[in-house]
Amino acid sequence: MTSQAGFTLRGRNPDVLTCIANLSNDEVFTPPEFANSMLDTLAEAWAANNKGANIWADSSVRFLDPFTKSGVFLREITSRLTKGLAAVIPNLDDRVDHILTKQVFGIGITHLTSLLARRSLYCSKHANGEHSIAKSFDSDQGNIWFERMEHTWNETKCVFCGAPRAILDREAGLENYAYAFIHTNDIKARIAELFGGVMQFDVIIGNPPYQMKGGAGGSSDSSIYHLFVEQAKKLEPKYLSMVVPSRWLAGGRGLDEFRKEMLGSGQIRHLIDFPNSGDAFPGVQIKGGVCYFLWEQAHHGCSNVTTIRGDEVIGPTARDLSEFDVFVRDARAVNILHKVITATHIGMDALVSNREPFKLESNFANFHSDKQSGDIALYRIAPGKRRVDWVARTEIVKNTQLIELWKIFVPKAYGAGESVPHQILGKPIIAPPSSVCTGSYLAITADSEIAARSIQSYYVTKFFRFLVSLRKITQDAFSHMYSWVPQQSWDCTWTDEALYKKYDLSQDQIYYIEAVIKPMDLSTEDGDE
Repeated sequence: MTSQAGFTLRGRNPDVLTCIANLSNDEVFTPPEFANSMLDTLAEAWAANNKGANIWADSSVRFLDPFTKSGVFLREITSRLTKGLAAVIPNLDDRVDHILTKQVFGIGITHLTSLLARRSLYCSKHANGEHSIAKSFDSDQGNIWFERMEHTWNETKCVFCGAPRAILDREAGLENYAYAFIHTNDIKARIAELFGGVMQFDVIIGNPPYQMKGGAGGSSDSSIYHLFVEQAKKLEPKYLSMVVPSRWLAGGRGLDEFRKEMLGSGQIRHLIDFPNSGDAFPGVQIKGGVCYFLWEQAHHGCSNVTTIRGDEVIGPTARDLSEFDVFVRDARAVNILHKVITATHIGMDALVSNREPFKLESNFANFHSDKQSGDIALYRIAPGKRRVDWVARTEIVKNTQLIELWKIFVPKAYGAGESVPHQILGKPIIAPPSSVCTGSYLAITADSEIAARSIQSYYVTKFFRFLVSLRKITQDAFSHMYSWVPQQSWDCTWTDEALYKKYDLSQDQIYYIEAVIKPMDLSTEDGDE
């Protein structure tokens, strides 16, 4: 038993779970070091709430990973319990068997990952096999359950996860990504069905699938990680900890209600944020970064927020997550925001158009390079290059009243800002009357050329782009992300020095802005995305 247990073999290098390639950016394997950081956070909270008690020395605590992939969370939990329960259950064989049969449970997300998780946890793909370190299971699955589920289709998509029927209504031999944990209206009944009775889990922890291919329609993907969070909370655990993309903090299609509830509940005890996902998952880039949280059923109040960017660790800082409608990731920015947002605040979002201001998609193709009679200028971004072509006025069916105004066209998308300093926004272009743009741009209108140049000067300041960055967590920059940027008078050239003075920023606050936002040089072409 001792040689098989694996839990005493930490001296071996490398750990096989550090060597597994991710299936995709949607199904990212969690590195053991990262999983252990999450478990450390859990253990500290448990001790704080239980008079210093060690969660790993409690033989009654139940853990669930409802979307296990490599089995790393269950393996590391078992390793800790094996050490922590030594005084409670001295015999190693009995101790390990108790932990594996009574304390740790998982749900595989695919057949492949269920086998991988069982091998990680039981040292055998068969929980009741001769090489398994668990000796009391009757089934191959043990406490790591997997069976193929089916989507529940309406005419075009799954009613539970939004999976597109055209893509994932597949034959039995092909994976359909119908995750058992979220394909039910009664999760407590589902858990009882899977594990053979009423189950109450003290801790639910793991790394859920992030998105569903084509779930938003067409080629766009839709977020589904929030569905796992919501379902887990229905099981009423004492603690819930998950690693998810950070975009829920300030954006994400369909995440408004989820964000409002999570930030407003006061139940997030710890939030650890990685603006660059590579700092958490080496070699994996997820736009906007990733974070993990520790949600605590009995907690109501501020959250301890830590931001980790490379070697820089900011926090933990006590934060009220509900202070704004989105979460300001860096606590150092909050005091600046307090100085800028006043009772008379009117944001730039009122001047910035919605997406596709003239109802021309980014890939609109009915244009020509030579001007013809009655044409107007068309500003667009071709792959890797900006262009001005020509389009018939009759092609424009939306916002025709803007055609003859001065405009500033600003790129809809630019890098998410994983590294610092960052530019945050793509470079603006002033467009004279008789002009439109494709959906690669948003439009800001101006009353005159003087006003247009004044707005442009404001846009390129670090101050302007810093305020946008507080709401822009992915590469897209839609109009609502400009809402914290105050409008100005459009009769002068704006500079950072003038804006810092106007809003009475301290030297430390100025230094902070200057450190995180790159200068914008309009004399060079930009790599707009």
